[in-house]
Amino acid sequence: MSETSNQHSGQDHTGQKTVRVRASELIGRSWLNTGEKNLDLQALRGKIVILDFWTLCCINCLHVLDELRPLEEEFSDVLVTVGVHSPKFEHEADPAALAAAVDRYDIKHPVLDDPELTTWQAYTARAWPTLVVIDPEGYIVAHLSGEGHVQGLTSLVRELVAEHEAKGTLHRGDGPYVPRPKTEGTFAFPGKAIELPTEFGPKNLFGTGARTYLVSDTARHRILQVAEDLNTVLATYGGGEGGDKGYADGTGTTARFNEPQGLALVPAELREKLGYDVLITDTVNHRLRSLNLRTGEVRTLAGNGVQRVIDGDNAVTGNANHIPADAPATAIALSSPWDAVYSREAGQFVIAMAGTHQLFGYDPVSEIVSIFAGAGVEGLQDGTAEDAWFAQPSGIIEARDGSLWVACSETSGLRHVTFTRDEHGHQSVQVTSAVGLGLFDFGFVDGDSQTSRMQHPLGLAELPDGSIAVADTYNGAIRRWDPAAKELSTLQRGLAEPADLLVEHSPGEDPRLIIVETNAHQLVRAAIPAQAQKVDEGAITTARPATKLTGGTLEFTSRFTVPTGQKLDTRWGDPTQLKISSTPENFLLDGAGTSQGLSRTLVLNPEIQEAVLHITARAAACDGTPDGDIPEHAACHLYQQDWGIPVIVTGDAADESELVLDLRGIN
Repeated sequence: MSETSNQHSGQDHTGQKTVRVRASELIGRSWLNTGEKNLDLQALRGKIVILDFWTLCCINCLHVLDELRPLEEEFSDVLVTVGVHSPKFEHEADPAALAAAVDRYDIKHPVLDDPELTTWQAYTARAWPTLVVIDPEGYIVAHLSGEGHVQGLTSLVRELVAEHEAKGTLHRGDGPYVPRPKTEGTFAFPGKAIELPTEFGPKNLFGTGARTYLVSDTARHRILQVAEDLNTVLATYGGGEGGDKGYADGTGTTARFNEPQGLALVPAELREKLGYDVLITDTVNHRLRSLNLRTGEVRTLAGNGVQRVIDGDNAVTGNANHIPADAPATAIALSSPWDAVYSREAGQFVIAMAGTHQLFGYDPVSEIVSIFAGAGVEGLQDGTAEDAWFAQPSGIIEARDGSLWVACSETSGLRHVTFTRDEHGHQSVQVTSAVGLGLFDFGFVDGDSQTSRMQHPLGLAELPDGSIAVADTYNGAIRRWDPAAKELSTLQRGLAEPADLLVEHSPGEDPRLIIVETNAHQLVRAAIPAQAQKVDEGAITTARPATKLTGGTLEFTSRFTVPTGQKLDTRWGDPTQLKISSTPENFLLDGAGTSQGLSRTLVLNPEIQEAVLHITARAAACDGTPDGDIPEHAACHLYQQDWGIPVIVTGDAADESELVLDLRGIN
């Protein structure tokens, strides 16, 4: 069916009938960005409403926040976005953490705090992010999962404006958004930090350089060089006069970033050849940037500014891992690069590509971008570089032995990347898990690999004894992983979302930690305790409700309706695809694997009562009319969503024998 009109019933690509449904009330603990006023649907009647179900840890949710900004601006007098914050992690249910996230990500629409997932369940949301569109009369007209829907949303909003203006049910005017006060001080949600070689610091009377640090001042969209006191600003790159975001190469404050995060030093032997000293992951610009500390020049190294997965090349190939062999680095789409390190073993920078759940490679000499590790599936799976799964990798370091350690935030995991060479010199890469069990298991427990738990770690550092310090962000703690003993312990607690760590060495003194304490807007020093704590505050499986299944077989369907102005890209066959697996693997006796189509029958193991279904749905569409050919050079789009669905098999015939998830469902 066309999404024109707001018809009361119809049929989408999968054959699923749709019906007109009244929107449920918005119920939660409190509201933000409303001047402390509570909202309800009656107060929003006459406006087109987009409910954005999100959680502050979710990289895909952050993508959607940025995707929606132009739409909100274009339709500011008729459209109200309501962020419904339905947390995954325990820490995310803290109202202070939510308020900080609203400030950090500059959210300019009302936000409902939904800690008990009351509104989440009322709208049958099953994924972060989920978008629900409500018309001015209070009826649901669209239910969308994942990201990349803005073009279709734009056409839908225009159609709803025309329809309801004609009916007299559209009310123009200002929405209920009330801005919050801005953060003061040197930093605003600093992300990552590195110590600079003394040659880049101010010189004393003897010509010796001072110790300085480079910090990504993320919420003010700039990079700061600060003195040894961790507060005095010596140089500023990007941000303009008021912390302005954007994208521009240039010198000093004329450059522009958008929420930069990772900083990686160029090896000394390459700095002169390359013409820059630091690689920067410009996260929301989806680019890698360079910084020459002597000239202050910022340049673009890689990334075309298009978020990966929804660019045209991937739509045509249907392969999120496709990188054209002859494409220059600045023509390749990236997705929220979060951190980076130069790997001596790999001979290139390795990038924690949070948005695609992978590690990318960037060779600064050849300027080649590649996929270094990760299949592009969100989850936790060990194995070879090609087969491993990551979930929002957000911190990466190189250890003294040349191996890499990765903070795998969404699995609350610590991953180890090791290198081996065969007798012919061919290098192979292996990924193993030190800590972490999966997407839904977290907590605050010290112990071995099976018993220990963290909660959304973001930063790492190697300690002098070879152990790994972890910024356990949502636990507000610094943890220590001992690779020899294979045990996790706790070094420090009571921090406000630590996001990165450095080890500082001073002559004649014990090494100290420098902690990037993001939500306290500061960098602080701390001693490295000689004796770690042992903490056990419980392991948690996310409180997200499990879907109750009858058992036997499960009929699965993902609904997809092509946006107005597009058509399914059938030039190479069926452009839809499902990839389905489970944890444990033997939960699915039949139906696992990858195949075309958006419907499948799954046969369930009667001996297993609890499991997680991992589902990826894809559909490719291109600009064009439904009955015509796709024009030459038409823009193409890959719609994709990953779900991790906890399920319980009850044997009760009253429970679900069918599961329908909306990739893009239009009522």
